[in-house]
Amino acid sequence: MRHALRFAAVLALLLLLAACSRTPDETRIRDAIAAMESAVETRNPRDFMANVTEDFAGQDSSFDRNALHNLLRAQFLRNDSVSVLIGPIDVAVQGDRATASMTVTLAGGAGGLLPERGAIYEVETGWKKVGGDWRCLSARWQQR
Repeated sequence: MRHALRFAAVLALLLLLAACSRTPDETRIRDAIAAMESAVETRNPRDFMANVTEDFAGQDSSFDRNALHNLLRAQFLRNDSVSVLIGPIDVAVQGDRATASMTVTLAGGAGGLLPERGAIYEVETGWKKVGGDWRCLSARWQQR
């Protein structure tokens, strides 16, 4: 009985420690970016947009959330396959705001062995915490 009580106490302590451990904000932002990358490659604009705030502003406010959604849909109509390659991501978190900068290579085409179109972009994104989750608030990109 004594061993069972000790075992239960240790198990309870381990469960408590596991519940208290949280994924670092930087990792959560990187995970959101990876989910967005996967959404593009699986041609799922809804999943991509789930990581974007309602008040999103791109290219210095000349590009809103609806324009971003429309751009995604247009690319999926234009290309049978779309691939994304994201270079190293530099994340800086300050409270409930963050920035993430990266190089993004996009390619698309009819789904053959080689893509027909492609471009490399330098991308800087702004993020904010919304209900405990990180969402993309802003983005600026420039083709290399």
